[in-house]
Amino acid sequence: MAAAWAIIAALGILVWIGVHLPPIQSLEIPKRPPSVLILGANGATLATRGDMGGAEVPLRELPAYVPNAFVAIEDRRFYSHHGIDPWGILRAGVRDVLHRGAAQGGSTITQQLAKNLFLTQERTVSRKLQEAVLALWLEHKFSKQQILALYLNRVYFGSGAYGVEAATQRYFGKSARQLTLPEAAMLAGLVQSPSRLSPSHNLDGAQRRAALVIAAMAEQKMIGDDAARRALATPARAVKPSGGGSVNYVADWVMDAVDDLIGHVDRDIVVETSIDPALQTAAEQSLDDILAQKGDKLDIGEGALVAMTPDGVVRALVGGRNYAESQFNRAIAARRQPGSAFKPFVYLTALEHGLTPDTVREDRPISVQGWRPENYEHEYLGPVTLTQALANSLNTVSVRLTLEVGPEAVVRTAYRLGIESKLEPNASIALGTSEVSVIELVSAYATFANGGLAVLPHVVTRIRSADGKQTLYTRSTQTLGRIVDVRYVGMMNTMMHETLVSGTARRADLPGWLAAGKTGTSQDFRDAWFIGYTSHLVTGVWLGNDDNAPTKRAVGGGVPVEIWSRFMKAAHQGVAAAPLPGLSSAGWFSSAAPTQASMPPRGIDETGTGGAADRGGQRNSGGGLDFWLLDKLFGRR
Repeated sequence: MAAAWAIIAALGILVWIGVHLPPIQSLEIPKRPPSVLILGANGATLATRGDMGGAEVPLRELPAYVPNAFVAIEDRRFYSHHGIDPWGILRAGVRDVLHRGAAQGGSTITQQLAKNLFLTQERTVSRKLQEAVLALWLEHKFSKQQILALYLNRVYFGSGAYGVEAATQRYFGKSARQLTLPEAAMLAGLVQSPSRLSPSHNLDGAQRRAALVIAAMAEQKMIGDDAARRALATPARAVKPSGGGSVNYVADWVMDAVDDLIGHVDRDIVVETSIDPALQTAAEQSLDDILAQKGDKLDIGEGALVAMTPDGVVRALVGGRNYAESQFNRAIAARRQPGSAFKPFVYLTALEHGLTPDTVREDRPISVQGWRPENYEHEYLGPVTLTQALANSLNTVSVRLTLEVGPEAVVRTAYRLGIESKLEPNASIALGTSEVSVIELVSAYATFANGGLAVLPHVVTRIRSADGKQTLYTRSTQTLGRIVDVRYVGMMNTMMHETLVSGTARRADLPGWLAAGKTGTSQDFRDAWFIGYTSHLVTGVWLGNDDNAPTKRAVGGGVPVEIWSRFMKAAHQGVAAAPLPGLSSAGWFSSAAPTQASMPPRGIDETGTGGAADRGGQRNSGGGLDFWLLDKLFGRR
């Protein structure tokens, strides 16, 4: 009688389970969402994106000890049971009774797969029974090899990594196809408790667990004793991700670019980028270390850095101090007032209207319809050359030049060099009051570094399918053409080089290289900038606060220049020095002879009110010794 009741009870349980499961005939293995593997310029993994993280790897492409490691530690009777292991369930049941807890342990690899595919993470007896039924169904529908492959490509390894490929990339920076025995053992050991045993946070615990896996493999004759000894003698270690947290800003930007380039991602893809992992790390460390020293003292909460080659190839990008705390990318998405870092557009416009670096303008108080811009230190130098005015960031001269050529002309110049943000064509544009992004400003300065060619910043070089059989996108190397005459590039490089020699960026330190650039500080010290460049690299640094709160007098020539110098020293190690276009080691030239361009233009009210008729700009061809030298130096025709 008791046996009959037991049978009835068992049947009742099976009916209950069946009622609460979807129809078996409708069960299908859920399609794994696509993953995006993002690589640096050297082929190293920068990041992965996608709901499941890693690309799917066929079992036949893995070293034999990889699946064996998981079988040895997770389910040693995997090849002999039919989805559930009675002995394992019995052991787990005894533990549950003794500890009076929820169901735990005893799960086969097939049961774990069933849970991952179809069930919640709830740890109850009813969920355990559902798991067992689904495991039986999986064993009926798929071969052992198929089940093991599904398991390895779906199991969670911690740190956001799903699947053996994502985990290998995350912890060891390479493909699962290249796993060593100690590394495979460490990954197999992770499955028990991914967060607690993460080698990134608990290397000792991960290595001790991996040693148990190796011992289990040797005990089950999956590896020889010699192989086990070698593996135990050289335990695996997790590699530090390139660029640490900051590389996630790059990954987010790359994903936006991928959407623009190939549209919706419906398969596993690999995105090759131009990011140099070593430079990414150097950029992050330069920003973090110096702000850790001086950020609190100056009330600087955030920073961003972009480094690109003169032709627009982005090598490093840091969008903030801590990606985990804020995913807002200040290098790409933030719009901030550039202050005096905008002045090169004013001076280039003036040069293109006939002035030269030796042209003289007055540095003295000026008033424009009641607006009275002042110099930083409230001092005025009187007659100065344009080179002196730009190097020392004299505000009154920049305003005078803007009125002379016309604010609209300055805005057109900025747009031509690649600024895309909305600019207001008024007199205050001379002092950088319209907001721009870091990457816009850096790419615009790249035109000076490359000799006058247009620049379109880019980070994606190639997109291919994960299996390598199809190329979905390849970056074209076609140039965009000249947008600034080489003579004016030479003049601008001369003037901005002087900024580093005797001007506001004289604290910049890059031995052996000719460099140029411009500092910027916005109103009330809310933003501090330095954009500097060599013929090898253009780098911009911005510092400030997300809520636009003022800093404690942080200026472009201070901390931004320090960060720039530290990063650029690292970026130029082992690189052969080369001059900037139009700038030799002896400098450019200086003219003592007065010229027409050196005299104040007609129509400007030197009391500061400005002549309305002349604000659109009066071209002045200049002449005399300045342009004779231009003819000789640059072959002017």
